[in-house]
Amino acid sequence: MKMTGVDSSRVPDNSDTFCMGKDSAFLPFNRCNLPARILGSLSFQQHPVPLTLDGVATLHRSLFTHLQAIPDAAARAQRFMDYMTVHFCLEALEEAGLDAGGKQKRANANYLRVLRGWGFDSSGREGAVLKGWVESRFGLAVQYHQGNFLLDRCKGLYGTNALESQLDLVYTYCQYELALLHSLQSHLTLYRGVNALDEYRVLKRDGKRAVVLMNNVSSFTHSRERADEFGDYVIEARVPLVKVLGYYDLLPKLLRGEGEFLVVGGVYEVSINMH
Repeated sequence: MKMTGVDSSRVPDNSDTFCMGKDSAFLPFNRCNLPARILGSLSFQQHPVPLTLDGVATLHRSLFTHLQAIPDAAARAQRFMDYMTVHFCLEALEEAGLDAGGKQKRANANYLRVLRGWGFDSSGREGAVLKGWVESRFGLAVQYHQGNFLLDRCKGLYGTNALESQLDLVYTYCQYELALLHSLQSHLTLYRGVNALDEYRVLKRDGKRAVVLMNNVSSFTHSRERADEFGDYVIEARVPLVKVLGYYDLLPKLLRGEGEFLVVGGVYEVSINMH
């Protein structure tokens, strides 16, 4: 596979070599245009290139063609949600194969419920679905999940209608909107408040600066003051735009937290501050 714009000879630096052993953070297969050891590396955080999920833009080309003709962000969001409703039969599940007389309790689970459910409990069933989706699509292994991740993921996906394919389209639409909002930027400075650093693997540390392995998906905020409310430590990171899979006003009432961003993990250089 040709990896335009990435010097792969630089990727296995000292902070990434731990990923090559039995305790690997990078899975051997994924469904995007770069291998996990590249997109999860410190080099990628510093020098990102576009990430695309296999086949998504091609399959849904008509949606993005229509979006280009809509100048208003709110109208684009409504068009996107209408498209999701029709394409995935979200209001006509019988057309997607649902047995109306069955006992499928998860049939109504959809992308909105997963993302909102993450906001209530990132270690619950919806959190496991989202983390599992990141594993599948980007090849970044889950580093932290309270409870039984595999069981929660199976429960979250069972009886649903192409739920992970719905998330594929959410990520692709998110990237479309970010490209319009931040056409001259490659990164956003985001913040995460935590009470302890136990769930992070700190690979290097020099004072406030550190290189850490983040969970494969985490919540951040664009507000330092907001992050202060969530713990004794505030992690500040330059996050590549291509690693944002959703944010607070991408769609109406999408994420509960003020200024919340959902960020794909890997190795990051960060600043860790106490307050």
